Amino acid sequence: MKHSKYFYLGLLLAGMSLGTAWAIRGQFGHEQGAAWAGGIGCLAVLLLARRKDWYPKAIRAMFAGAVGWGLGGMISYGVVIGYGRGSDFGNVYYGLTMLLVIGMLYGFLGGGLFGLVLDESKEKPVAWPRLMTEMVAMAIVVYFFVVEQLGYLMTPPRSEMWAACLGLAIGLAWYLVRNERMAPLSVAVYAGLGGGLGFALGNFLQVLGIASEIEFNFWNVMEYSIGFFGGAGMAYGTFTADWGQESAAEPTKSSWFPIAMLVLIIPLVVWDQSFETERILSKVVEIIPERAETITQLTQTLAFLLIAGLGIYWYFNFYLKKEPGSLGFRPLYHFFLAHFALYTLCSWLVTGALLSTHRIEQYLYAINLIFVGVLLKKTTTNFSARPNVPRRWSGILVALLVLVAVLAVIAISSHEPWERAETRF
Repeated sequence: MKHSKYFYLGLLLAGMSLGTAWAIRGQFGHEQGAAWAGGIGCLAVLLLARRKDWYPKAIRAMFAGAVGWGLGGMISYGVVIGYGRGSDFGNVYYGLTMLLVIGMLYGFLGGGLFGLVLDESKEKPVAWPRLMTEMVAMAIVVYFFVVEQLGYLMTPPRSEMWAACLGLAIGLAWYLVRNERMAPLSVAVYAGLGGGLGFALGNFLQVLGIASEIEFNFWNVMEYSIGFFGGAGMAYGTFTADWGQESAAEPTKSSWFPIAMLVLIIPLVVWDQSFETERILSKVVEIIPERAETITQLTQTLAFLLIAGLGIYWYFNFYLKKEPGSLGFRPLYHFFLAHFALYTLCSWLVTGALLSTHRIEQYLYAINLIFVGVLLKKTTTNFSARPNVPRRWSGILVALLVLVAVLAVIAISSHEPWERAETRF
């Protein structure tokens, strides 16, 4: 089945949106940074879809996607990346394959929860309390069975919370299949496959970049790769799923919780966890040592005021809408640009990029944002529903495992043994 050029342009823009946001997330890390980035990627897909019946629940869908992508932030993968820097096939293939698994968990949870809100309606409500209970219960069961009982450790001596995320994904998958939520399942699968490909390929690109000895932040290249392919996969799953005919928008009363979480709680947690005095001061001292303490305080204060001020503005702007059905493309597009720009600016502040050009990749974020912002307004992606075929998904997974083997062979031949490499076997 052929797709139009706008379909592929939509995948590109969705990939660039989450890719850029995920690269920015590298400055913040953990669940809160991943959640902010994931929300941006989900909103990009919604704007590209141009479905009026999705606009009233756009904030809830964005928040659900943010939670899903953010859950993967509890997974430790630093040592796994070290395996990918090894000089023997066994360790490198293991490392890249485990990154494939971790990326799939990121995408499956983020895409699945995002798609579930899009699929929800008055006729087909989602039993959210039951779903959350099942996911948490499965996370506990899988973690203790795999890690404590079987003793399988992916990344010793680091945290093995990947197993809990695997349980969350299994719980979500079982709910989607049992309730015949095939459209969200498609989004989850393709977002997972994209995220897995992006993480494994990103580590491979990082290894080649380090081996080339080119002065650049190749760790950030890896982060961009995760987000790009994860975002493109989430968009592909959305645009090829069968959502039924577009219906009239269902006016729903705005809820304070998802809005507050997106624009205030998550950003303020990012500020609290990332703008520590010692971290900011250490960077400023290298650039302007004579006024380091003053500039550090100004940086922290400016970041807080921007986050709090814009958060309060968007909270009241969305929550106090008198007509629930009035939320449309224009306000969501403006929110996308402002929320994305704020994340970018926070990255510039925390890295000192406003004071020095020592982090050249930081300015590429702005170029990406401008490119996406301009084209997003002009692009409408055509939906092209395709049936869910588990055999096709399995075939893609097998192809990815073969591709990872090829990448492992190339990575090994690109460099001499490194002291920074980790050894699993």
